[in-house]
Amino acid sequence: MNNEVKLSNKGKAFLENLRVYLFSSGRNSDEIEEIVEELEAHLYDAEKNGKPIEKIIGKSPKEYMEMVSNEMAVDYRSWITYVCLIVFGSFSITIFPDLLKGQLSYSVLEIVGHIVICAIFIASVLIGFKYISTSYHSIKKQGLIVIMITILPIALFIGLIFLNEAVVTPAIDFSGTASMIIGIITALVIIGISIWAKTWILIVIIALLTLPEYLLSLTSLTYEIQLILSPWITFAGIAIYLWISYKREKNEAM
Repeated sequence: MNNEVKLSNKGKAFLENLRVYLFSSGRNSDEIEEIVEELEAHLYDAEKNGKPIEKIIGKSPKEYMEMVSNEMAVDYRSWITYVCLIVFGSFSITIFPDLLKGQLSYSVLEIVGHIVICAIFIASVLIGFKYISTSYHSIKKQGLIVIMITILPIALFIGLIFLNEAVVTPAIDFSGTASMIIGIITALVIIGISIWAKTWILIVIIALLTLPEYLLSLTSLTYEIQLILSPWITFAGIAIYLWISYKREKNEAM
């Protein structure tokens, strides 16, 4: 909407929640923006005339969101793309560290486990964000939900590692040439995804998960010290990147 339009905090919060709800419901991003902009104009007119936003959306924000969502078609094409990107992204995080260690080899359990965990993660994101957007929650409660959604796939991947060691399933071994080809294709796709999404976070995370352990292995440090330093470098690097990104976005918004 135009910059001169100034909604109340309540109106802004509802529009943001509506945007999140519709996206979590699989609706098209462009259509969502059109509806939000149109509704923003109606809410602005209502507030300008001294009327509460309930005059437009009714007493139940959730029912209004559901009504708008039901009037829109599901954007299957975009969501299939998102799902493929998430699955491929999860595999890429393991491919590069494994590639530096030698030829790629994955058990059937690992492959199926990755896909199942990605499906659980996507479902938790959709359910969690829908829940947040349809009710007014404190910042602390919203943060707790987001943290739980973030921790869930990490815990599941750790569990998959232990399960893969305990349960023997057939493995798919790739030759050196095949491993290099997979690595190159993965790198190109990741770069493409980053350009498309206009963010380098995936590249940064993969680099920080891969390079510290590899570079430390080239030093004369003992293996125990390498095990201690590697995760600290990774987490510190990710934290610094997120902090820099936050400061940059904050400065651009000012």
